[in-house]
Amino acid sequence: MRIHYVQHVPFEGPATIANWAKTRNHALTATHVYQNQSFPSLSEFDWLIIMGGPMNIYEENKYPWLASEKKFVRQSIDAGKTVIGICLGAQLIADVLGAKVYANKEKEIGWLPVELTPEGMASTLFGSLPRKFIAFHWHGDTFGIPDGAVHLAKSDGCENQAFLYADRVLGVQFHLESTRQSVNALVLNCEEELISGKYIQESRTMLSVPDDDFHQLNHVMFSILNRLPIPTE
Repeated sequence: MRIHYVQHVPFEGPATIANWAKTRNHALTATHVYQNQSFPSLSEFDWLIIMGGPMNIYEENKYPWLASEKKFVRQSIDAGKTVIGICLGAQLIADVLGAKVYANKEKEIGWLPVELTPEGMASTLFGSLPRKFIAFHWHGDTFGIPDGAVHLAKSDGCENQAFLYADRVLGVQFHLESTRQSVNALVLNCEEELISGKYIQESRTMLSVPDDDFHQLNHVMFSILNRLPIPTE
């Protein structure tokens, strides 16, 4: 299978998703929009994964590539691709599907619990996951659930954490792909966001978790990836 991902900043790459793809012999290619790289044609990939980033989806004046990326995401969905958005990526999917993206009441940064909705527990994609689990978060914006999508997960700090549209378009606000290296990179590059807040942890708290926490996080990521539609020959 051919997986293409969009990366918005140098320090937010696919992390453990790359490990998942490698162990399954999937081809992995990328567009680094911060280097002004072009998007591929729709015939060149099967899955599209849209990574996170510190920008907001409505900052097109500051990040002109956002307009062309939204068009590319919309075209990928319309072409029947499996599309996965993480954090900013989920917000971009929500936006192109007509939902509102806006500042959440509280920022969520750190290791915080996520809870499945009844619809999430009943879904094929999330139904095998624990009803509650700890995920890594780093976001200030959130999204509405697009019309026709299933609301999969929530948290105390953010009601809309994940949705599934057309059984193949997944938006996830939290980070399941994180590794110790990727969390370190976020802290290094975005530490100015670590102000006092109800759902904001100190950097030392985020960085001091045991390796088992990352393994459990990535296990949830792999479980989801293994259940998403794969194209048939």
